[in-house]
This record gives sequence, structure tokens and C-alpha cells, in this order.
Amino acid sequence: MRTKFIYSILMASGLLAATSCKDYLDYEPKGLLSSENTKSASSAEALATAAYAGIGNDEMIGPMTSMWVYGSVRSDDAYKGGGGVSDVAEIDFYEHYNLTRPDLGSMHPFTWENFYKAISRANAAIASMNALSEAEFPLKQTRIAEMRFLRGHSHFMLKMLFKNIPYVTENLTSEQILKTSNVELTNDQLWNKIGEDFQFAVDNLPAKQTQIGRANKISASAYLAKLRLYQAYQQDDTHKVTTINKTRLQEVVTLTQQVIASGQYSLQPDFAENFIAETENGPESIFAIQYSINDGTAVGRLSYVTGLNYPHGAPQYGCCGFHQPSQSLANAYKTGADGLPLFDSYNDKNVDFTTETVDPRVDHTIGIDGHPYKYDATKPFSNSWIRDPGVYGFFHTMKEQQLATSASYHKEGPFIGSSKNIDVLRYDDVLLMQAEAYIELGQQAMALPLINQIRKRAANSTGRLKKADGTFASKYNVKEYSPTGWTQDYARKALQWERRLEFATESPRFFDLVRWGIAEKTLNAYLEKEKVRRPFLSTAKFTAGRDEYLPIPQREISFTKGLYKQNPGF
Repeated sequence: MRTKFIYSILMASGLLAATSCKDYLDYEPKGLLSSENTKSASSAEALATAAYAGIGNDEMIGPMTSMWVYGSVRSDDAYKGGGGVSDVAEIDFYEHYNLTRPDLGSMHPFTWENFYKAISRANAAIASMNALSEAEFPLKQTRIAEMRFLRGHSHFMLKMLFKNIPYVTENLTSEQILKTSNVELTNDQLWNKIGEDFQFAVDNLPAKQTQIGRANKISASAYLAKLRLYQAYQQDDTHKVTTINKTRLQEVVTLTQQVIASGQYSLQPDFAENFIAETENGPESIFAIQYSINDGTAVGRLSYVTGLNYPHGAPQYGCCGFHQPSQSLANAYKTGADGLPLFDSYNDKNVDFTTETVDPRVDHTIGIDGHPYKYDATKPFSNSWIRDPGVYGFFHTMKEQQLATSASYHKEGPFIGSSKNIDVLRYDDVLLMQAEAYIELGQQAMALPLINQIRKRAANSTGRLKKADGTFASKYNVKEYSPTGWTQDYARKALQWERRLEFATESPRFFDLVRWGIAEKTLNAYLEKEKVRRPFLSTAKFTAGRDEYLPIPQREISFTKGLYKQNPGF
């Protein structure tokens, strides 16, 4: 059986070991790092490296880096895809909000386990570093701050997914961990605990690091801003947003301004450059999980978390056709004669790419018949590449894929891996976080130029979208918003729309809807329309007060003999 969760979480009390397929009670891991052999600067550095690796040590059935199952398929952005509803049926359960079932053993239970393993690695590193003096380890404070950033990231992701989680630090003994409940802190207290890690990172990290991939002061400020934005939307015990905390919003403005004023980050000139390996770690990437290939190991450190999501019928790929954009998402890219979104009528009929104008970001996001796929005009996307169009239609995702000719691409059996980094924080997100805070503070005029920066970049991101004959497959028309009529309500709608278009299929959509308190209204309206187009959704229904969060894995509740409490409705 798989390594038990408690093995992972107990590593926080001083042990760090590789994952085992045997029961932790009868397995002695090789290359063990413990409190007895980590009292040196070199060992502390090794533990720090292991902690960085930990936040990217996920898998298809226990994702940590790409939230495509939890944030894209559970939203109005995408369908599961693949070879019908029974193909990896667990993902279909998420799409139908059907998680009240005892047989769901993979996916979110493994995600829970994997994040706590990552937390354990960070805690083991912190404990080792705490045992060293500054003289023995001159980088002590910096590395501890990095570890607290990584721990904050894992706790944040768990909270975003599950809401009620146990908060585990390096100071807890094994016995104390066993007595730590997932509901001993209030919602606000838990946000603040996680925020303390990011604040420590802000206070103790340098503005720049000499090595790519390490957290710095500015990335910590950006992450703390993200946390405060989520915290600002205060929820009751049934996940209903009851108020928006203005003080927290002002913190978001202050923190994002620090990021902007640093001058270290900016928008990539072309939106495409966020999604190809050749331009990774560019000016827009504030913090990314790093991968590698041709690094001296057998196959490199590759990400396989989206390895099922390449076009199944494309001869250069061959597997497996998952994660297909919804018709609703494709329609959302339509624009009017003024170059602005069609907020109220976008979904009345399906988009016709030969006659209607669209936002260029659609051709960075969705594989469409006859359109260049992943910026290769010599191999346009074909409807024949779709695995099950009768169920899921003819669109395919494109952001998370790499060309088969890319140096980052590797196929291992039927599964596809890539060394392309996975961004956790980008500069476009920082701009839109600040815009959102300004709008909810009633200062929507301050948000207008921020949103328009994003739209201007979108308008300029057509250079890689031409067909082999030099023409465009779509009719592009995207313009900036005018100050005229820019009320708070209109600005809020524009902001929410911009986030959908900018981050479509990247996973934030579901979590945005929950944060704004409009998940039930938005998703059930989507399903009412979409189930006519895609009958496989006929029984899908979002239940408010339950489906905003994932259930606490039952095996964790059972192991703790009921100390962990289940989320409402499950």
C-alpha cells in the first residue's frame, strides 16, 4: 500500500525519508536524514533542496502543482475529456460534484498526503537549521525564511482546497501532531498562521537571489498579498461570503505595490511566452516550481501531472486527450465591435471563429480545428486529434502542453512529461489582485489602468498565431476599457471576466468563484446551459455549503479516531 499520511506528517518532528510502497512500520528507508546526521551546513542545504523538490513531487493521481482537476474541470472552464466518462472516472466525480462516496481513494486524498509530505520536508529543514549557529551556517536566516515560504505555500494550497486543515510546524512533537485537530483554529486564525510564514519570508529574504528558483522578498510579498485577498472575503461555517474586510484589501494594495515598485517583474511582451519552455523564468514569473531534463539523471526531473492532457489522436503525442475546454469558455472570448467582452450575450450561441471577432488569448488557450497548435503553423490542430468528440466536443487545452520537438518534452511509455516550469505566481496575477482590491475598496478608477495593461498585452500577442500562409485563423479585436461608465459594478464584472480569460484552464477559475461567493450561482447557470450541449453533464449540480471545498479524506478522519472533522455536507 502507499505510504500512510501519518508517516509523512510525523516527519515534521525530525525525519526526512523517501516515499515507500511498504508500510512505514516495517520499512527502513535508505539514505535517511535525521536529527543525528544533519548538524552541518551542507546537510542543511541538502534538506533545503529536498524541500524545494517536495512542492513539485506530485503525480497524476495526487496533483500539487497543476490544479486542472480541482480548479479547471470543477469550474465552467473545462471538461474531464479522455475516452468517455468512465475513463479515469474519479475525475468525472469532481466534474459532477459527486464526492460523497466511499470508493474515492485517489486524487484529493493523495494531494492531501503529498502536501503534508512537502510540509514535513520544510519542517525537517527548519529544525536542522535551528540547531546550527550563524557562524556554522551563515545563510541560516535566509534559508529558514525560504523554508517558511515553502511551508506557507503548502498550507495555503491545502486551505484553498480543503478549508479546514491541521497546521503543522517544526516545533510539534510526534505526540502533539497526533493531537492537532483540523478545526482547532478559526478560519481567520488559520489564514493568519499561514500568513506568518510569508511575513517572516518578507522580513528575512533578500530582494534578489543569485540562484534561479529560490523564493525572495518580492515573491513572498506577492504570495502574502494573495493570501490576504482570499482572507478578505470572510466566510461563515457554510462557506457563504458574509463580508469583505477592507483592512485586508488595503494590505493587498500595499503588498502588490511593493512588487510593482520593485521593478523586478513585468509582463512578458507576448502572452505565449508564459507557456513555452524556451522562455521560462522570464520577467513575468515571480515564483515557479522548477523542473529539468538532460541533467545527468535517467530521465531528468520532469512533471507528469498533466501527462494525460495531450491530444490523443495527434501522431506526435498519442495520449490521452484529457482536459478539454468547455463551449462556454470558447464563447467567453467573443468580443463586440468595440473590442470588449459580451458580458450578457456571450453564451447565447456558439462562437463562429470565421465570422465573429475574438480575444487573441483564445488561440493561446484552446486547440481549434485548423488553427496553429502551440505556435507551430506547420501542424495545425485537427478535429481528428480529439479522442471522444461525441461526449466532450472538439476543443483541446493548449497552455500546459509543449511541442513534441521542444527540448523540454519527454515521452515515457504512453505518458508525457515536460521540464517546463509550473508558475505559482505571475506578474499578471499581481496586477489583477491589486485591481480587485481597488474595486472592492470603491477605488475602481485605480483598477482601470491595471486591467488595461493586461488587455493591451493581449492585443499585442498575435505574432505567434499566424497560419502557414501568413494569415490569422481568427478575427482578433480586443480593446482597452474606457473611463466612461466605469462604475464599481461594471469594473467588478470586467475584473472577473479578465481573470477568466487570462488564466483559463490554468485552474484559478473555481477558486476565484468560491472567493467571490458566486460559485453556486455561476456554476449551476453554466450547467443548465452546458448540459444541453453536453448531455453527460445532465446530473451535475453544485450544492452550496458543501461543494466549495473538498471533503477531508476519510482515511485521515479514521486514523485520528474522529479528531479531524469532516467538512459540511459530506
